[in-house]
Amino acid sequence: MMPALDVQGIKKLLPHRYPFLLVDRVNTIDIEGPNVGSIKAIKNVTINEEFFNGHFPQHPIMPGVLIVESMAQVAGILGLHMLGEKRTDKTSYYFAGADHVRFKKPVVPGDQLHLEAEYVNSKRGIWKFSCRARVDGDVVCCAEITCAEKDI
Repeated sequence: MMPALDVQGIKKLLPHRYPFLLVDRVNTIDIEGPNVGSIKAIKNVTINEEFFNGHFPQHPIMPGVLIVESMAQVAGILGLHMLGEKRTDKTSYYFAGADHVRFKKPVVPGDQLHLEAEYVNSKRGIWKFSCRARVDGDVVCCAEITCAEKDI
């Protein structure tokens, strides 16, 4: 198991910055070999988020696409760690697709998204992850996320 990452550690891995960095902390990264890996992270959802100004002012709800993006960012962090010594400073992951996306409950200000991703498989630089977002233990969103590995 690898040590936790704070936002500064996350920014060393992901090119995203405010307002599109949607992971606040990585709690655990567990890699048990070349084909087994998982990650758990959090995103604190606050009323100060830019998107709440328009989605929706009288009933603020986190847009589903941003929940999916937060899961993709966590999957990318896991993929980068699973590369190990093959990873360079130029290695990046691109969100390439989402399948079987399901939204179960709305996410509102004050919620803490617990983000989880598990490695499924990879082939020729295309990686698949099974992802979930939970609030208070309940799944609010799940999807199979596809990422493309690329040197920038």
